[in-house]
Amino acid sequence: MLIPEEKLQEVQRFLSALRQELDKVLIGQSGVVLEVLTALVAGGHVLVEGVPGLGKTLLVKALARVFKGEFSRIQFTPDLMPADVVGHTLFDAATNRFVTRPGPVFANLLLADEINRAPAKTQSALLEAMQEGQVTLEGKALPLPAPFMVLATQNPIEQEGTYPLPEAQLDRFLLKILIGYPSAAEEKALTQAVTQGRSAQWLNVDAVKPLASPEQVTVLQNIAAQVEVDERVLSYAVEIVRSTRDQGALLAGAGPRGSIALVRAARAHALIAGRGYVTPDDVKAIALPALRHRVVTSAETEIEGISVDVVLTGLLDRVAAPRQ
Repeated sequence: MLIPEEKLQEVQRFLSALRQELDKVLIGQSGVVLEVLTALVAGGHVLVEGVPGLGKTLLVKALARVFKGEFSRIQFTPDLMPADVVGHTLFDAATNRFVTRPGPVFANLLLADEINRAPAKTQSALLEAMQEGQVTLEGKALPLPAPFMVLATQNPIEQEGTYPLPEAQLDRFLLKILIGYPSAAEEKALTQAVTQGRSAQWLNVDAVKPLASPEQVTVLQNIAAQVEVDERVLSYAVEIVRSTRDQGALLAGAGPRGSIALVRAARAHALIAGRGYVTPDDVKAIALPALRHRVVTSAETEIEGISVDVVLTGLLDRVAAPRQ
């Protein structure tokens, strides 16, 4: 069923307003804002990789404020326990009964800060929440609020004392976003905005106007799921993912979840652009963040200093896109 043109224009104006609000506080990272917004509309989780001080936490707080979602933050450390993430059940002597105390995972937006600093046992506590939107405590399944989105961060440079994310968990992230340094002009504007008339460097999202509700975000996600994907475009997306499995530069290619993620993200990307159908350009635009964490480069590729993005970009150039 095609989405009415009037509805598409209304959704595009709404998403454009959300994006403008986020751009107010995250200066010089418009590409990152677009990709995070794409993941939100697609109903997926995001892994953000970048050095400290580039606004990762600020982005999550601003995103939570723009749609009035409940925000929660967990600082992952080596001694963090699974119960610190999902919650626990304890006996209340005053009422003579067991009481369930939900953990910080019960939020619309969960910031998992430096997720690779916690051991695999604690990291895996997020698996059920990310995949099924629920948490099991004492044998009872508790649903998480909708929408539910995990934005996890990790530092690509400082690897001492870290635990690499297992492949099963990496696959649960819809996108892996790389956040880099702003340009000189953008950094100047950022510095001026933060220091003007202020004596501290606290993260301030007061400039962001709440424009939506969690319920409206859920409606947006449902609309994105209705964006039409032509069979030729679908085959193109699947061919891109399958091509990662026979590349000599890659030790391991993306699995079927990569194809699903690529199509989901392409639908959201098309909706943000105001279209009710996916084009090959939508697939190309979102292919790198959708696939870069699902493939493993070979030892030879790493020795030569060739990045995953370079390999994937070459692959995109070789896979023929369908003509309109």
